[in-house]
Amino acid sequence: MCFGDKLSEEQIKEIGAIQRRVLTASGRFNLLNFWPRVTKVLLRNRWDQLFQLRNDLENALIPLIRARKEAKNDDDSDSVLAYVDTLLDLELPEEKRKLDEKEIVTLASDFINSGTDTTSTALQWIMANLVRYPHIQERLFVEIKGVGIEEEIGEDDLQKMPYLKAVVLEGLRRHPPVHFVLPHCVTEDTVLGGYSIPKKGIVNFMVADMGWDPTVWEDPMAFKPERFMADDGGEVFDITGSREIKMMPFGVGRRSCPGLGLALLHLEYFVANLIWRFEWKAMDGDEVSLEEKMEFTTVMKTPLMAHISPMKG
Repeated sequence: MCFGDKLSEEQIKEIGAIQRRVLTASGRFNLLNFWPRVTKVLLRNRWDQLFQLRNDLENALIPLIRARKEAKNDDDSDSVLAYVDTLLDLELPEEKRKLDEKEIVTLASDFINSGTDTTSTALQWIMANLVRYPHIQERLFVEIKGVGIEEEIGEDDLQKMPYLKAVVLEGLRRHPPVHFVLPHCVTEDTVLGGYSIPKKGIVNFMVADMGWDPTVWEDPMAFKPERFMADDGGEVFDITGSREIKMMPFGVGRRSCPGLGLALLHLEYFVANLIWRFEWKAMDGDEVSLEEKMEFTTVMKTPLMAHISPMKG
């Protein structure tokens, strides 16, 4: 999706490794934003580490960007449109120029991290709950079987699985990958929730707490996909917040996550195929822990370990 070509396993591992370093080190370098002239003296080693990390990222991504640029110049009509293609075509009207390679590196890095770490984190939380609650896993399997799947579950098949969608929504409500959305800045003095917010004041929203609010959700800390099933007394839920906002793992409004649709597609696709192909059980004597740990996303403190076996029937 980012570079337009299927990369080799070696390339994928290289990009994954450097992107992981970028994610895990981001908090360490935040301090450098304050008084750069001072920190360049007092924290010289940390600045060197930042420059080295950036250099490694550019060395990994720039060859792929250049290869894509050459492919575009060759006018390959059979080639798919990739994210980098749109960046190569983008022009900055005020500056009357196109993006340079380093700017494209930054945007491509954001694209990869935003579209992978959050989704993989959400997937692990959902699978952990399916291991923890076998009756939910069984009901999901029965729904998939009822659709008449023969081999791999495709995108069209997912539209016939309302319980699958409920499982994914409940996973995002109970375990949103990020507990805060990206910070926003108000453009004028305003009042929000009874609080006066000055112009240019920074505002954030505790999306995890919204999804756990007992005044909105019955038994909020329980994992109950049925709450999103109209046939089970639940409700047809609008995650975009266009009608009302009860949870917002992707944010809401004009600046909600542009990857919302893709993330839901990936989560539904992977959960469905993993349940269709395998039976997931807890390891002997090992209860699945839902304790959290904060990294770039909110991950499982004890990563999921499960016994899987080919599904029969």
